[in-house]
Amino acid sequence: MALKPQPGIMDVSPYIGGESKVEGVDRICRLASNENPLGASDAAKKAYHVIVDDLHRYPDGGSYLLRQGIAEAEGLDADKIVCGAGSDELLGLLIRAYVGIGDEIVYNEHGFLMYPIGAKTAGAIPVKAPEKDLRIDVDAMLAAVTDKTKIVFLANPNNPTGSYVSEQELRKLRAELNQDVLLVIDAAYCEYVDSPDYISGAALVEEYDNVAMTRTFSKIHGLAALRLGWAYCSAEVADVLNRVRGPFNVSLAAQAAGVAAIKDKAHIEKSRDLNTRLLSWFREEMTKLGLQTHDSVGNFVLVNFASDTKANSALEFLKNKGVLVRGMPAYGLPAHLRISIGTEDEMRVVVDSITMFTNE
Repeated sequence: MALKPQPGIMDVSPYIGGESKVEGVDRICRLASNENPLGASDAAKKAYHVIVDDLHRYPDGGSYLLRQGIAEAEGLDADKIVCGAGSDELLGLLIRAYVGIGDEIVYNEHGFLMYPIGAKTAGAIPVKAPEKDLRIDVDAMLAAVTDKTKIVFLANPNNPTGSYVSEQELRKLRAELNQDVLLVIDAAYCEYVDSPDYISGAALVEEYDNVAMTRTFSKIHGLAALRLGWAYCSAEVADVLNRVRGPFNVSLAAQAAGVAAIKDKAHIEKSRDLNTRLLSWFREEMTKLGLQTHDSVGNFVLVNFASDTKANSALEFLKNKGVLVRGMPAYGLPAHLRISIGTEDEMRVVVDSITMFTNE
């Protein structure tokens, strides 16, 4: 074939999301994609339905009302907010804007797969920094930086490990990076964290010109289907993102539902409380079964089945029971399964199913 894609693209292994159905099984517990088991709030659903008579209209290209709503809810500067079709789009746009052929991006060993994928599509080199005990090692990330590094990606909290970097560690990372390196803090799960030494990264954006924080409506807000995310960054970086993004990259439905969702504090609290309670309970149940789990401040738990074979067998066993969880070979954790926190009923089904598996 005469057509040739750009360098790096054919080196990409396509991202594969969590499964959503099982042939021949009616009841499915979807616990593979870290979705909010309570779904979207009633306010967000209502806002979504209200725009049905305006489907022939283009959305506001600047997402003005959504940016204002986010700014008010989070205490931020609306002019430094850029909205996108999920935080995935914004991560990709940052790579497109600041990374080129032969450049490098640094990310943690068990970090989000879209970081190395995005780097390769730009013809850049993804550099993986080792972790310690499934926790991001800031010193290792700094050691991985070279004069070719353009972006350092840090997922905080990290998916799939569930661990997080403290404010002190995060500040050390930014302070010791060169000024020409952009630090991107992916805070997709920050709403679930209840630790006094954690910060989302917004404060660093106010202090430095070369920090960007990304957030999503797909997790605690329950709007994964609408693909909605946002970035908080300096005015200069926001200007760059607004130049490279599509003119109508956020749909009217997503904007309307997003405005309602960010204001619905009751739904956010309800979602967080359910997750906190069931995450703790689920980890205790796994311990009773002799399975190791890792500390998590997200809405998922990484369960260690001790071997690749046992993890694969557990994955298939659960699937046949209608319980869909996520295998971790692509993240370098083949002996683990990542299990999202669902409803109380779903989590009891998971525990019962894993109990049957371990007793076989």
